[in-house]
Amino acid sequence: QKPILLQGHERSITQIKYNREGDLLFTVAKDPIVNVWYSVNGERLGTYNGHTGAVWCVDADWDTRHVLTGSADNSCRLWDCETGKQLALVKTSSAVRTCGFDFGGNIIMFSTDKQMGYQCFVSFFDLRDSSQIENNEPYMKIPCSDSKITSAVWGPLGEFIIAGHENGELNQFSAKSGEQLSNIKEHTKQINDIQTSRDMTMFITASKDNTAKLFDCTTLEHLKTFRTERPVNSAALSPIFDHVVLGGGQEAMDVTTTSTRIGKFEARFFHLAFEEEFGRVKGHFGPINSVAFHPDGKSYSSGGEDGYVRIHYFDPQYFEFEFEA
Repeated sequence: QKPILLQGHERSITQIKYNREGDLLFTVAKDPIVNVWYSVNGERLGTYNGHTGAVWCVDADWDTRHVLTGSADNSCRLWDCETGKQLALVKTSSAVRTCGFDFGGNIIMFSTDKQMGYQCFVSFFDLRDSSQIENNEPYMKIPCSDSKITSAVWGPLGEFIIAGHENGELNQFSAKSGEQLSNIKEHTKQINDIQTSRDMTMFITASKDNTAKLFDCTTLEHLKTFRTERPVNSAALSPIFDHVVLGGGQEAMDVTTTSTRIGKFEARFFHLAFEEEFGRVKGHFGPINSVAFHPDGKSYSSGGEDGYVRIHYFDPQYFEFEFEA
């Protein structure tokens, strides 16, 4: 089936994210634009204008009232999803790399880069206390001196966050005390992306060491490994099947040296239990930077270095094949 092509960015896509119902798809890129689309037909609903640098991350809360974005313009911004109005602006001393709402949508966390002499921090703000945003004083700030955080998500029930680091480490930080609950190092290189399963019991990491790995959210136990020949930029878990989709490709700077035929920019599908690849989807003209399954599992989207977002609906055979298997 032909994918729906979304053309709303001039630069490479950095992250794509569905809201909980899956009717909206949020996309951010290395341009300052934040777009929101109807996922069913690819119609652009609107933009959130205000950032002045590359936008690295985006998240929507549980009931899709608010949208959170973090950018290289040293700010994290909160938007009204419906009107596009900017509700809050948190200034930081370095670029905001990851951001997210907790389960209830009341607490936000974001991490900043280690650059220009500034340390990497994870900051937590409670949106119910307006003075925290006004005074730019988070109720908690966790320093990460060893290796900067490159990806982070909330754990189940908002009790802790799971952070992936540049050196391949994974950490759990308590959202109440800020202490490090556990630490493991299963990857040998930078973790590019972390996404949780629908029920928040597991999460998958995508790394520059050419693998994606599945972990238990609470214990950080390593469960599965999915191997490729190239860096993995993003990985997502299907909400209805034991399927994983990986997106990646070479480093962006090496792309021009290979023809697109052998550039290997496909989205790759693996079986969760058997760790075997069973399908590939072509389409992008460069590495895939972000992949996401629709919450109903009937489609998935990918955003690439080429600035396009592609929404792919699965064929009916995809569902028959799985039920027979």
